[in-house]
Amino acid sequence: MRVKSGTTRRKRHKKTLNETKGYRLTKSKLYKVAHEAQMHAGQYSYNDRRRRGSNMRRLWITKINAACKNNNIKYSDFINKLKEKNIKLNRKVLADIAMNEPETFTFLVESL
Repeated sequence: MRVKSGTTRRKRHKKTLNETKGYRLTKSKLYKVAHEAQMHAGQYSYNDRRRRGSNMRRLWITKINAACKNNNIKYSDFINKLKEKNIKLNRKVLADIAMNEPETFTFLVESL
C-alpha cells in the first residue's frame, strides 16, 4: 500500500506561503518561487544577525563622536584619555550617556 502525501504537502506549502506573505509578485503566490525566496530571506537574516554587532558599534562611535565635538574634544583623544585614566566604560554605555545625559558626558570630559 502506498502512502499519499497530499495533506502533508499542502500543510508544508501553506506554511511557506503564509511566511512569504507580503513578498512581491509571484514570490508570495507560487510555492516553488516562494520557497526560494524564503530560503534566501533566511540566509540574509542570518548573515545580518552576524553583522548587527559591528553596525551597532559603528553607531555608538558616531554618537560619542558627536558628543565629543560638542565638548571640543576629538573622539580619539577622548578614548585615549579614558584608557589612560583606567575608566572602563564601553562604547554602548558611553553612547547612551552621550545621548540621554549630556551634562554627565560633559562632566566626564572635563574630569579627564
